[in-house]
Amino acid sequence: MFKGFKNFMMRGDVIIVAVGLAVALAFSTLIKSFTSDVITPLVTRAQGKNPISLGVQLGQAGNTSTFINFGDLISAVVYFFIFMTVVYFLIVLPYRMLMARRGQTVFGEPAVTQTCPACLSDDLPTGATRCKYCTTELPAAAA
Repeated sequence: MFKGFKNFMMRGDVIIVAVGLAVALAFSTLIKSFTSDVITPLVTRAQGKNPISLGVQLGQAGNTSTFINFGDLISAVVYFFIFMTVVYFLIVLPYRMLMARRGQTVFGEPAVTQTCPACLSDDLPTGATRCKYCTTELPAAAA
């Protein structure tokens, strides 16, 4: 039982995912700090004389549980875009270039497929002559 678990954990894919998650967590903490310490004060300052927050109060004034906070939403959206940009440029692009050097294409365009006219399945290879689901004969592929 433990031998199988050890073999699973020592696979390269699991290690790569674990390292990627650790890096993503570190970037997430850094970017969260940036948005809460830089972006949120800028949004708060931009809203003018009301220093509480940008939002709408539903119900009794001063009740924070019925306050819709648009300032925090704007900060969260900025956080998301910064985080995804960092992940893309520091993880995805280098990984794609590394795999290209090894002769493998990752995150590329999907393969061209054709659609079966009978069952409308659209994941059939362009060279297929019969549908793999309903066995209908497919029209010849245009050359």
